[in-house]
Amino acid sequence: QVPVAESGGGLVQSGGSLTLSCAGSPRFAGIATMGWYRQAPGEQRDFVALITESGETHYADSVKERFTISRKYAGNADTAFLQMNDLKPEDTAAYFCYELYAGNVYWGQGAQVTVSS
Repeated sequence: QVPVAESGGGLVQSGGSLTLSCAGSPRFAGIATMGWYRQAPGEQRDFVALITESGETHYADSVKERFTISRKYAGNADTAFLQMNDLKPEDTAAYFCYELYAGNVYWGQGAQVTVSS
């Protein structure tokens, strides 16, 4: 079983919107922090947003006011969502979801987001 499975992404025009989803592991339902990093070609992986098990959120300055992270419990696991609005060409990157618990990080497979100008 893949610990963290993400979906979403795609190609969108500048100013458009996309939503990424991240299905967490049932082992960490309700107890893990979830979030996203992104990595553009030739660049380092940068923090985007996170949401704690209690619902506290944090965002990178570059996405504040445009991106919203949320989570819900359904079935037997948490799913996190990253709603991305007013997308810009500089948001183009591979987005990696993660789940963090007890100092261990579990990464998703990545989802490509491409924003055309």
